[in-house]
Amino acid sequence: MAEPLLMTERLTKRFGGLVATDELDLSIFVGEVHAIIGPNGAGKTTLIAQLAGELRPDSGTIRFAGADITRLAPHLRSARGLARSFQITSIFADLTALDNVALAVQAHAGHSFRFWRPAETESGLREPARAVLAQVGLAARADALAASLAHGEKRALEMAMALATRPRLLLLDEPMAGMGPEDSVRIVGLLAGLKGSLTILLVEHDMDAVFALADRITVLVDGRVIACGLPAEIRDNAEVRRAYLGEEAAS
Repeated sequence: MAEPLLMTERLTKRFGGLVATDELDLSIFVGEVHAIIGPNGAGKTTLIAQLAGELRPDSGTIRFAGADITRLAPHLRSARGLARSFQITSIFADLTALDNVALAVQAHAGHSFRFWRPAETESGLREPARAVLAQVGLAARADALAASLAHGEKRALEMAMALATRPRLLLLDEPMAGMGPEDSVRIVGLLAGLKGSLTILLVEHDMDAVFALADRITVLVDGRVIACGLPAEIRDNAEVRRAYLGEEAAS
């Protein structure tokens, strides 16, 4: 089997007496959509924050593309191709959708935002930005102010800003949160279109979305992995159903 693109070994994070990540082993392979599910308080967001470099683990290792990145700063992880969508950056409400994505293109090129003024008309930034907006279905909204976008459109814009950094691995923390059915279908369709061309780690409570998108699913309970496998294996796993899926079905 090929070497994982991302791998954690015995990753552990404590907050006082609470063990949020408990010696967690995880492997993400190139091109797969790997979903992380589990009840509230399972440690999913804490795991994502450690992978993104926003939280430092107490022990264990994180390897990305063969290199140990356990203590690497978030911006250096981003430069290596690891992006966290929806928290990778803030939307600039007073700028257009196109300008927001052009900023992300510019940042990926290694420039700080103080160079934004001359970049507003630079075709080398705006043309790639238009292409990414088209990829997420926002081509017609390129000149709209970000503040005027609907909730689902803002999520798609945040996705575009992440994609503009050309990531090798995209970390998605509950991308369907707060969405209605129509917007959720739109985001699922967008992610389905990215399958195979981009490696995605997806944390999501929407089980319909998880089972529609995931190649493999890891289930966390109390910071521990209780199961990892194909969607059908997870759906049929008695321990998983007791710990989580049964709870979801009843709610």
